[in-house]
Amino acid sequence: MSVTEQKRVSKSPLNPDQHIDWHSLDAQEALELLGVSSKKGLTETEVQKRQEQYGRNVMTPKKQQSAFVRFMLQFHQPLIYILLVATVVTLLLEEYIDSAVIFGVVFVNAIIGYIQESKALAAIDALSRSMTAKAQVIRDGKKQNINAQELVPGDIVQVQSGDKFPADVRLVHVRDIKVDESALTGESVAVEKNAAPVAADDVLGDRFSMGFASTVVTYGQATGVVVSTGDKTEVGKIQESISSAETLETPLTKKIKEFSHLLLWVILGLAAAVFIVETVRGADWGDTFMVAVALAVGAIPEGLPVAVTIMLALGVSKMAKRRAIIRKLVAVETLGSTNVICSDKTGTLTENQMTVQQIVAGNKVYAVSGLGYRPEGQVQEGEQQVDLNTNKALEQLLVAGLLCNDSSVKEKEGQWTIEGDPTEGALVVAAQKAGFERGELEQKLPRKDAIPFESEHQYMATLHEGERRVIYLKGSVEAVLERSESMLLPDGETGRLDTDGINKQVEQMAGEGLRVLAFGMAEAEDLNSIDHDNMRSGLVFIGLQGMIDPPRKEAVEAVKLCQQAGIDVKMITGDHAATASAIASQIGLEGTRENGKLKAITGKELQQIEDRELEEIAERTAVFARVAPDQKLRLVKALQARDHVVAMTGDGVNDGPALKQANIGIAMGITGTDVAKDASDMVLTDDNFSSIEGAVEEGRSVFDNLTKFIVWTLPTNLGEGLVILFAVVLGTQLPVQPVQLLWINMTTAVLLGLTLAFEPKEPGIMDRPPRPTNEPILTKDLVMRTLLVGTLLLIAAFGLYLYERRILGTDVAEARTVSTTVFVVLESFYLLSCRSLVRPMRQIGFFSNMWVYYGIAAMFFFQALFIYLPIMNTLFGSAPLDAMQLLRIFGAGVVLLIIVTIEKTIRFSINKRKEKAAASN
Repeated sequence: MSVTEQKRVSKSPLNPDQHIDWHSLDAQEALELLGVSSKKGLTETEVQKRQEQYGRNVMTPKKQQSAFVRFMLQFHQPLIYILLVATVVTLLLEEYIDSAVIFGVVFVNAIIGYIQESKALAAIDALSRSMTAKAQVIRDGKKQNINAQELVPGDIVQVQSGDKFPADVRLVHVRDIKVDESALTGESVAVEKNAAPVAADDVLGDRFSMGFASTVVTYGQATGVVVSTGDKTEVGKIQESISSAETLETPLTKKIKEFSHLLLWVILGLAAAVFIVETVRGADWGDTFMVAVALAVGAIPEGLPVAVTIMLALGVSKMAKRRAIIRKLVAVETLGSTNVICSDKTGTLTENQMTVQQIVAGNKVYAVSGLGYRPEGQVQEGEQQVDLNTNKALEQLLVAGLLCNDSSVKEKEGQWTIEGDPTEGALVVAAQKAGFERGELEQKLPRKDAIPFESEHQYMATLHEGERRVIYLKGSVEAVLERSESMLLPDGETGRLDTDGINKQVEQMAGEGLRVLAFGMAEAEDLNSIDHDNMRSGLVFIGLQGMIDPPRKEAVEAVKLCQQAGIDVKMITGDHAATASAIASQIGLEGTRENGKLKAITGKELQQIEDRELEEIAERTAVFARVAPDQKLRLVKALQARDHVVAMTGDGVNDGPALKQANIGIAMGITGTDVAKDASDMVLTDDNFSSIEGAVEEGRSVFDNLTKFIVWTLPTNLGEGLVILFAVVLGTQLPVQPVQLLWINMTTAVLLGLTLAFEPKEPGIMDRPPRPTNEPILTKDLVMRTLLVGTLLLIAAFGLYLYERRILGTDVAEARTVSTTVFVVLESFYLLSCRSLVRPMRQIGFFSNMWVYYGIAAMFFFQALFIYLPIMNTLFGSAPLDAMQLLRIFGAGVVLLIIVTIEKTIRFSINKRKEKAAASN
């Protein structure tokens, strides 16, 4: 809406759904539009009218599913339906033990699933808590302290240092106010505000005429008029984005879901065919259904959900040791498939500690070594430490930075921190690196007076008295240059001020992402105090200090490893484009370049880009700067539209929607807000990008081990299903009963399969590209191996059953116990082969995972109970076996292991030859 159109709008009150670019209006126009005076405020009558129209200044909480509904949804799975039907029918057939065991398995799975999913997001509550409790307003011409929930558009509010803005406010009167908007915009330093209008298309971080709900005043005072409350505020819009963001399925859950649907129809089809065949043969209806139930129970991998959950939980434990706390189990597996990481800059890729890196004094350029607030390093010219006696301008520049300064550096428990403004803190550290001690310097040159920094003047000045009285001044380059008449030279004399040369140097430093401060000095003669009139002219220009929040060394290496692993790393930040591009280049990000520099797309440019075009731009661009919250969400969706598995990092309120939308949201544990943490899947305890790389490595290992488990367990279900089918075709009794199949599936999954979770990481795990999202869990080679092992299980189980019944005339209970034990023993031998899907055992080490042998020993112990314990014989229809029966079973296990080892060795050799041939071509 244009300003002219806005003026035509009825003044009192506005339509709640009306969109107005308040930041682009003059302050008086905003007051007129809202029908209010900044001195008198609203009347109580007007407040009541507006509360009826706009509602309270609160955000609408999202309705959550009840605990009961979430628990019942655990049964809403295709394969579970089959087991529930089997439970009911076996109960009606008075097969009480079978019915109880089948339902017990289903119920245990439901409990585990419920625990896994009981991590309801508290992001909306955290957003509501971020709204301040009290607000100072002017109503009926009087100042009042009210509950912030009672605010309405048009209320005149006053804020000062330490206050939170209680709603979105158009500033009317400002006195040197700075606001910390990092939680909302991602801006790493406090933003100076003023009452002047800005362009309508300026992004959130550039709307200097606005104060936004939940942001904190760090300095100064301001009066403003409330323009938006509750859900209409910028933080309220973020709540809406969080609510509407999709909760995505992970690659593994998608594959398991697809597999489950396929298996559902296969099982139903086979069960129906079995039922029809047996009915045509004239079999008893109850017996016929028990055969169909046995087929279903045998083919369904009941232990899969339990084993997957526990293996993911073990992955959580491993990641915690690498400073990554997993809030949602499936995030472990998602990390293994991640192929794009969208990272915030400040504190994640950088130190979050402003550091002076370049100094210009006396027409010379110096580098400053060392990172962060720890005062370790030196001022260097080339590789040599500088002798301050050779350059008086450099000496005075460092002194000015140390004394014209209200911040300090403190050490506590080995950690160096800044008390005050980070920019000033960086100047203190730079002086300390050159050997200055603040205490000694302040004794020699005690401060007599000071002019605090004001945004109107863009500088700070201090008066000091020692052997002579001197004024030091620091501020923006423009503010210092316009007040300077000469410049200090290395020999301590003054010379001609080279304004053009200084501006070129500033431009070069800014192009490298440095934030540049200029310094000046003047003789104070007999002054006892100073004011702005003393600062109008006559300064001697000392030099420049350029600072930046430097990249973490470990982040540089981590980014390199991620890119080596086929993972694209992108920076999405609220900071300025030049700074973001410079840091991204230092870190080694790969993306589109212009004039040799990484191209940064700004939030303002993103506003002009259509969604379809954004997909391609997001894919090839590495740096996005001055980005608004809704644009972060757009970028994540654009990347997902290209089938990328996206990990997104963040720490602020503004990151909430994107964190939830991403396939895996990663919040910062130290600097992160409650909103960011509650919307995330993973929290970094050290806020360090290198921990993400470590978590990705662990995630890949977990995915590998989950795949090994699936490859190990599916042949069992295939073999069990085939045994039932062959029994039907041959018209024999079932070699295994449904309850015995459940025993096999559940006990082996826990005691045998879970030991694969402790397999060490495969060699070169971070040298391979991410697993394609459209690639099935089982490759062609693994499908062939599954068919081979399933067939071997069929031959051994059914063959030994027939041998016991027809050759030896063994009792049916005993023969069924042989078949059941065949599955257990052969699965144990096959487990040894599944420790690596491609490498022979000799290459991975026979004893690199002792848990496998502990699991096999435990399984054999429980199988012995199954065979010989009377109560188990009663519950499961088993019977004791003799030594020869056991010897035949173990012989079959050895044969299976030999055959699978030969098959794996042949395939390994073939694949190696293919790789060599591809490499040579």
